[in-house]
Amino acid sequence: MKVLALDTSNRQLTVAILDDDQILATETTTVHQKHAEYLLPIIDDLVKKTDLKPTDLQRVVVANGPGSYTGIRIATATAKTLAYTLGIDLVCVSSLQTLALNVKEEGSLVMPIFDARNNNVFTGLYKIKDGLPVAVLNDCHSDFDKWMDKISYSNEHVYAVGSDARNFTDALKKKFGEHLSFVDSFDNLPQAARLGLYGETLTPVKNIHTVVPNYLRLTKAEADWKAKHPGEEDTSYVEKVN
Repeated sequence: MKVLALDTSNRQLTVAILDDDQILATETTTVHQKHAEYLLPIIDDLVKKTDLKPTDLQRVVVANGPGSYTGIRIATATAKTLAYTLGIDLVCVSSLQTLALNVKEEGSLVMPIFDARNNNVFTGLYKIKDGLPVAVLNDCHSDFDKWMDKISYSNEHVYAVGSDARNFTDALKKKFGEHLSFVDSFDNLPQAARLGLYGETLTPVKNIHTVVPNYLRLTKAEADWKAKHPGEEDTSYVEKVN
């Protein structure tokens, strides 16, 4: 199976092309966030370097959130457009789980962390089973202290993963003590190749058109609308003009 995998959920942009378990090409950049400008040229370049045509692709795997609103919109929209126009499979994977794929220690816990400011985080808790991260606590947007209170802990080794993980060092060490580890710089970045390999094992979405970015919190526009329209959550956000 020839697979295109991509993740632009945060500052990094990572793309890979695989043929079954063989990584044909991959590129990861962390020096800018101009994902809308660079994503399609990088995809085009990697397809050409692997002597493939877009029509040779059979599946697109995308990390569709949470993360940067703009980043996950770009990745999701690109993946949907390619899957639809090429008539191929689309698979969506949590951006947090994508980071958790960097840890392989069997039985260990993995906590991917994206800093959402003001002590808030996007995070989840995974356990490595048969080499893959399985959710123990679902991905969420939460105050970090409240998140720590949710975790029942029984001395497993815990890996804190992500470029933002060390922002919460004190709270993590207080909770997990000597059982806590941080990963090195490379494993703090999502790797599209690992995302693609994992995505090959998953069932594709049934309806491409229903796929949306997994924000895990309201956008500012949604929050403002709800503040002005209490109790009207099931109605349209679009205001009628009389």
